[in-house]
Amino acid sequence: MAGLPKDPILGIHEINSENDTTTKLQEDRKLEDREKEMAPATGNSIHRSSSRPQLDVSGAAIQGNTEERDPTILLPNQSDDISHLALDIGGSLIKLVYFSRHEDKSVEDKRKRSLKQRFGISNGTWRSYPVLGGRLHFVKFETTKINDCLDFIKSKQLHCGGMVARWPSDALSNENVVVKATGGGAYKFADLFKERLGVSLDKEDEMNCLVAGANFLLKAIRHEAFTHIEGQKEFVQIDQNDLFPYLLVNIGSGVSMIKVDGDGKFERVSGTNVGGGTYWGLGKLLTKCKSFDELLELSQRGDNRTIDLLVGDIYGGLDYSKIGLSASTIASSFGKTISENKELENYRPEDISLSLLRMISYNIGQIAYLNALRFGLKTIFFGGFFIRGHAYTMDTISFAVQFWSKGEARAMFLRHEGFLGALGAFMSYEKHGLDDVMVHQMVERFPMGAPYVGGKIHGPPLGDLNEKISWMEKFVQKGMKIIAPVPMTSPATTGLGGFDVPLSRGDTLRSDASSLNVGVLHLVPTLEVFPLLADPKTYEPNTIDLSDPGELEYWLTVLSEHLPDLVDKAVASEGGTDDAKRRGDAFARAFSAHLARLMEEPAAYGKLGLANLLELREECLREFQFTDAYRSIKQRENEASLAVLPDLLMELDSMTEEARLFTLIEGVLAANIFDWGSRACVELYHKGTIIEIYRMSRKKMQRPWRVDDYDIFKEKMLGSDGKKPSAHKRALLFVDNSGADVVLGMLPLARELLRCGTEVVLVANSLPALNDVTAMELPDIVAEAAKNCDILRRAAEAGGLLVDAMINIQDSSKEECPSVPLMVVENGCGSPCIDLRQVSSELAAAAKDADLIILEGMGRAIHTNFNAKFKCDVLKLAMVKNQRLAEKLLNGNIYDCVCRFEPSN
Repeated sequence: MAGLPKDPILGIHEINSENDTTTKLQEDRKLEDREKEMAPATGNSIHRSSSRPQLDVSGAAIQGNTEERDPTILLPNQSDDISHLALDIGGSLIKLVYFSRHEDKSVEDKRKRSLKQRFGISNGTWRSYPVLGGRLHFVKFETTKINDCLDFIKSKQLHCGGMVARWPSDALSNENVVVKATGGGAYKFADLFKERLGVSLDKEDEMNCLVAGANFLLKAIRHEAFTHIEGQKEFVQIDQNDLFPYLLVNIGSGVSMIKVDGDGKFERVSGTNVGGGTYWGLGKLLTKCKSFDELLELSQRGDNRTIDLLVGDIYGGLDYSKIGLSASTIASSFGKTISENKELENYRPEDISLSLLRMISYNIGQIAYLNALRFGLKTIFFGGFFIRGHAYTMDTISFAVQFWSKGEARAMFLRHEGFLGALGAFMSYEKHGLDDVMVHQMVERFPMGAPYVGGKIHGPPLGDLNEKISWMEKFVQKGMKIIAPVPMTSPATTGLGGFDVPLSRGDTLRSDASSLNVGVLHLVPTLEVFPLLADPKTYEPNTIDLSDPGELEYWLTVLSEHLPDLVDKAVASEGGTDDAKRRGDAFARAFSAHLARLMEEPAAYGKLGLANLLELREECLREFQFTDAYRSIKQRENEASLAVLPDLLMELDSMTEEARLFTLIEGVLAANIFDWGSRACVELYHKGTIIEIYRMSRKKMQRPWRVDDYDIFKEKMLGSDGKKPSAHKRALLFVDNSGADVVLGMLPLARELLRCGTEVVLVANSLPALNDVTAMELPDIVAEAAKNCDILRRAAEAGGLLVDAMINIQDSSKEECPSVPLMVVENGCGSPCIDLRQVSSELAAAAKDADLIILEGMGRAIHTNFNAKFKCDVLKLAMVKNQRLAEKLLNGNIYDCVCRFEPSN
């Protein structure tokens, strides 16, 4: 580009090599020996959005030991008749849904209050609800083991509003506590609950609860429903405007078929006494199995052809093509046993179990379709713990519906299939307000313990780790050990913790345990849909489709190979203590187990994309109390980059407007190389100082870029034919990494927009992820940068970023600049990627007046949102730091750059 300096940006003003903040990164890493002194105590709380509504804290006081790090706070004015537990007590199983609040210890600071006033954010009606942001957990027990269930409830104090017992049990009073319950056991065991726990069971109608639970899941959980045909699971996006009417088939001990016309509008239209109880009862008599799961596991290894009479058996191995029956169609369940001179012991239990399973499943599927036909319904949802994610069961039901409807109706299944009644009972607490929850406010997190498959834990032997970690529950820390919230029982039981071992692989089909190991639903009332999406209904954040087995295997391998380095950084961030090492080892084993599980069952935790994989890693780190694995690295790189910033700004100011704009965009792309999530980039860090690497990066990515819309962007920004366009009103800059990326790349670009009179909102992660900068860290970075720049200082003051900061301005420039604000908002996530269907209320409010979006970095502009369409101008900037991705997506090479500008229509 003519007229540009030969080596612009830091080519003229060389940095003093003796400056401590810009010595070689190899020497910087020696500082890791001092991290133990710098690292905060483990178990720090994660600061989430303080805009989230709060509980009634009037009269709050610390209960118990005031010297504790996190003492329990008693809320005397909290409603005493609202439990955070609900039950569905059936004939075979007890299902629990319970709530735990998010640990949000952040406070309402001046900056956030300023943002709320500027964006017009109010807390809305959520303040009136005693149950707000938190988690919904799902646990089950066999009804015959009800005492285990009662012990579990008591150990977690779920009947006392979910409070963790940190004081003597006699200090707790259960007087007037009412727990919602449904199912026949709510009547049968009411006295036992009163005797053992001192609580009263408030009985809710079973059908009401089933329908309420199903409606809630179908509306609020994006990947709740799926089809299962010939072993293939496919998730179905439910259109809420086209949800009703549908047929809900709940298969418990018996079967109920309910026509659902809307919220609270339903009719039980049919049912059958041949259900899960039939299968379990007959199976117990015929096979001597001791549990329902054992009976299902037998079916995995069964061959029903030894027992069932098939069409081919009648017609000499031929199809009955005239009426559309194949030779393998069952003509008569158990029919072959009539003509054989055999006793029960002569038949394999495996074959009996499979024949019995198919007989009952086919009949349920047929009866369900006939009822759907009665009312002209095309959609049938199947739920209940009879299904249990079992592939044979779902395939058999699907085949029956497809066969009898000639493909006009379809069977769909629910991931939380067995918890419909319990969830409906939980929702019946009127003050929960869950009926108002929208899709974007429920976030399913992955079950973070190492999953069992085939009775084994994936990954290296865990030794005594099983005794310290509860696989279904959230992890807690006590002293120097990681312990389960309740004692662990044998992994093969469904006792405390309610964990089931997924069934082993069969020859052709296997158990899909995801319905049992469903994960935790996080309720975040402040999440909203990003209002600038062109069409939220068609928006898909993931650019990379992992449905291709080869693609999935590659990315799983990438994450696996990166794991040792990540563990080292995580342990170092906590000072390298023995406790941190134990947690690091536990994290590595658990995360490896999940990668192995996903390789076998890609849909185990719902629809899978690359963004989901990266989020899984961050969630797993947080579950093992690693809140910021790259803390010290970010601090060092921020300091080194801030030391360079004054010379950079001085050189930019010496350029013409056209040269400066190009240099700024080029600088953003070059600085994006500082990414600890890329193995290729990490290897570069050993080759020099931050400045040397930055200059080397600029040489790697000279124009033309792989995607190069810069000239279109320049025309938009600077105008053409001598006519300068009006400035954008507000720009949202989605920033990426700490250090050079944000300090030398995005801050100078933000400064240029401010100079043009554009309000700038820096959008950063709510929680740490790799070396990404967070919204909590940005104000301090901006304050340091503002010490050397009057433009940034004025804008930061206008945006409320320097409310408490005493800034010593070294730049005495008298340049006039508009008093437009520079603001920082959190995006509502803690992943290298971002799903714009779930963003913070702050960001959603800031977006309403924005007319320019800048998405920077691989996670936000390539892994996700590369193909996303918006209602306003959008600029996507990133350096591609993965060779496979460069080839597949751009037909290019590693270190190719993307400058993609899409103007609004």
